[in-house]
Amino acid sequence: MAFAGTNISLSQPDITQKLTERIDDLKQKIAAWGKRIRRFTERSRRFNQNRLFQSDQNRLYKSLERPEECGAGPGPYQANTVAFWRGLWSEPVNHSEGPWTEVVASQCASITTMDPVTVTPDDVAEAVRRAPELEKSGARRTASLLAEGVHGVSRCARPSVSRGSRPEVAP
Repeated sequence: MAFAGTNISLSQPDITQKLTERIDDLKQKIAAWGKRIRRFTERSRRFNQNRLFQSDQNRLYKSLERPEECGAGPGPYQANTVAFWRGLWSEPVNHSEGPWTEVVASQCASITTMDPVTVTPDDVAEAVRRAPELEKSGARRTASLLAEGVHGVSRCARPSVSRGSRPEVAP
């Protein structure tokens, strides 16, 4: 007898299967609770770090530098770090682009440049008059749609359109 005081024996195949299934269920529940606890711990850590960042950034950064919490050893000396970056940025670099840039340049040589496009206030007024859905979408959406529509405009003309100069639109 497997269980004292009962007629249950582990030699019965259905009992063994039920016990195995129950053990598997409990293992899955334990794993699920473990994952849930890890998610909660991570969420709580992020929440506390965000709150600390809002209130006292200096304390947050000091807490992030503690080796006992992050498992890292002592950080590098500040003088070594400054010397490394100064050395890195102060050295001139001669890049060798390779032969592929000449191939691309020769392929692009045959491309003709586009004629400059001049957008006048009358052109914008005409485009707005032809697009009735712009009136429904509001002023912000209208401005963004107008900005999207002037990609081909030269850089000199673009600011005047995006700055909000509004042409007179005839009804």
